[in-house]
Amino acid sequence: MGLVSRWVYLLLAVPFVGTLWVPLYDHVRPTFLGFPFFYWYQLAWVPVSVALTAIVYALRNPSPSDKLEGDA
Repeated sequence: MGLVSRWVYLLLAVPFVGTLWVPLYDHVRPTFLGFPFFYWYQLAWVPVSVALTAIVYALRNPSPSDKLEGDA
């Protein structure tokens, strides 16, 4: 595992910073479908976190066909 490839793991820190820094989203307005900002901001991080985790997984674990080509 090279040094450059380890930087991809920083993507996993983005949801932590976005959700643990409470003053960033400690507001009632703007509302979305009647939900205060506080709630829909946190819920919006769920698909973002899934997407970032999938990106990291895809970059760190090559497909099986890539592994087979490298073995020959």
